[in-house]
Amino acid sequence: MPDQSNAPSILTRDHETMIAYRHTPGKGPGVMFLTGFKSDMEGGKALALEAFCVERGHAFTRFDYSGHGESSGTFEDGAIGEWADDAVAVLDNVTKGPQILVGSSMGGWMMLLTALARPERIAGLVGIAAAPDFTRDLIPQALSDQQKADLETTGYCDIPNCYDDQEPYRIGKKLLDEGDNHILLDNEIPLDMPLRLIHGLLDEDVPWQTAHKIMDKVTSTDVEVQFVKTGDHRLSEPHDIARLLRTVGALLEETA
Repeated sequence: MPDQSNAPSILTRDHETMIAYRHTPGKGPGVMFLTGFKSDMEGGKALALEAFCVERGHAFTRFDYSGHGESSGTFEDGAIGEWADDAVAVLDNVTKGPQILVGSSMGGWMMLLTALARPERIAGLVGIAAAPDFTRDLIPQALSDQQKADLETTGYCDIPNCYDDQEPYRIGKKLLDEGDNHILLDNEIPLDMPLRLIHGLLDEDVPWQTAHKIMDKVTSTDVEVQFVKTGDHRLSEPHDIARLLRTVGALLEETA
C-alpha cells in the first residue's frame, strides 16, 4: 500500500491557489482520480484505485479541488469552472503521457470537461455515477421554496447532507449560475476515446438515466454502460470497488 503518513504535494496555480495532490509515478497509461462534490482524495475509491495501480506499476494521481480537502480556499467560493481548471492544471503539471480519467459523481462532470480541454492526453474515461450538469438539472429541482428564497436574499442556502448529519451542503447562487457556463448534455460531446460508465439503479442523487444521456451525447462509439441493480450513488461497497477495479484494469489493458 502507498505510504499515507507524509504530507501531500502542493501545486500552486497562477492565482496562488494551492492544490494538494498525491502522485505515484509508474508506467502508462496513468490513472487520475477526480472526486465528487465536497469530497476529497482520501475516499475509499481513490485509495483502492491507488493501491491497484501501484501493484500493477501504473502511475496514479489523486488531488483535492480548491476548497476541498487539503487544498486552499473555501468550498462556498468555488465553482464548476474553477474546479475543472484545477483538474486540468493537475493533468498538465503533475501527470505525464496518456491518462485514464476516473470521475466519481461531480468528478464525472470534471472528467468530461478535462477530456474536452486536453483530448490528446486522455486514453480513456471511467465515470462512477457521473453527474454532468447537476447544478442546473438536479439541485434547483430539489430546493424548497424557502431555500430558493434564501438563495435570492442571502446568496446561498443550506441543504441536508445525507452522508454527514452535522454538516449540510451550503449551495451558493454563484455555483448554480456559473455552472450554466459548462453545461454538456444539451449538445454533442466531441470525445472519441473509450468511455465506461457505472451507475446504480438505486441512486437517489443522480438518476441512472444520466448515464444514457452521456452515452448518447459523446461522439465515441466505444462506450459501455454498467447498471448495478442494487447500487446506490456512492458505489463504495466492497463489491462495487471490485467492479470498478475490474473496469479500470480492463481499460488499462486495452489502452496500454
